[in-house]
Amino acid sequence: MRSHKSHTITSDEVQSCVSSWLSEAVVLPDHGWKCTAAVVWMLLIRAAARQQSISAACRDLKDAPSDQAMLNALHDGLPKYVRVLERHLVAALQTKLPRQLLRRSREVAIDWHLIPYHGEPQKSANELYHSVPKSGTTKFHAYATACVVEDGWRYTIALTWIKKGEKPVVVLKRLWEQIAQIGLKIKVLLLDRQFFSVPVMNWLIGQRQPFLMPVVMRGRKSKKHRKATRLRAFHQQPAGWYSYTHGNKTDSVSISICVAYKSYANRKTQKRNHKKLLFAAWGVQRSPRATCELYRRRFGIESSYRQLQQARIRTCTRDPKLRLLFVGVALVLRNVWVWLHATRLADPGGELRLERLRFRRLLEWLAMYAYSQLHDNSPPYVAIDD
Repeated sequence: MRSHKSHTITSDEVQSCVSSWLSEAVVLPDHGWKCTAAVVWMLLIRAAARQQSISAACRDLKDAPSDQAMLNALHDGLPKYVRVLERHLVAALQTKLPRQLLRRSREVAIDWHLIPYHGEPQKSANELYHSVPKSGTTKFHAYATACVVEDGWRYTIALTWIKKGEKPVVVLKRLWEQIAQIGLKIKVLLLDRQFFSVPVMNWLIGQRQPFLMPVVMRGRKSKKHRKATRLRAFHQQPAGWYSYTHGNKTDSVSISICVAYKSYANRKTQKRNHKKLLFAAWGVQRSPRATCELYRRRFGIESSYRQLQQARIRTCTRDPKLRLLFVGVALVLRNVWVWLHATRLADPGGELRLERLRFRRLLEWLAMYAYSQLHDNSPPYVAIDD
């Protein structure tokens, strides 16, 4: 049951909620009388809300510690290993999940997030994930997340850092373990094409977990006097379900291939066009059209990724721990926003009213709170040395 005892939510309550979620999971000791743990979290939240660096968050606040003091506090207070910090951040994401979320199985989407990086690794080349060029680089800080994609319950429930050369099945197992900690049952797993591999599909079938993912094309293309082979041959098939064995002589998996159609209007001519879509599935029994609509729900995780970018602290640091922390803080902010709408801002019937508190407005509240606590309202200035 959603509680409707309170009809107002203030910026102080939002700040308290975010701070408690983070500080209870990631314990930071005080670093001097001015750079206390509460101040550190306040400035991290302000930097995330304004999409700026730690230095910029400290610069215009008279009573804030210096950016170097902040970095020293984080360096001394954060866990030594990335995986330990990862567990703490996952605990922050899962700390206030409503009981109703766990009462029945849910549709969950898993995706990879690649943040372009143009520098060198801090200690080891394994810190950077390599992929196809994007934003002028092939090096990325990579993360994978799991998110419930049903309306009203779009919580990010798992997060993991990906290092160089990690196989998708290894990443999937880590996310699976994190989801198992809260006891959430997955109705169907909606995966990105990055997970289209024989080991991933064999492991999911071994777990008896229904899944759906787009097909990555394999085989010879169709040309004159030569038919397409393997997966490309399904482009010639009508809409429907087909059995297929994917793999090679050493490893293979038996799956179902769904051939579906997507209809859309050309932006310029407004002419209706049709596109054929191929999905790999196991344990999914729906019509091709319903299967296509089911996978469309996976784009709910794309919305979470967009909001992550709206609340991610900007940095040029090489430290993968700090970068993971900044991603985790952004996801916690988003989970708080989802939680407030589900428990405090929804109508008595459960209908969501997102216009009551947009995510950007929540971020602005958090930025204003830090300003009110750490500044004396004197005008900002720039000092110029002679």
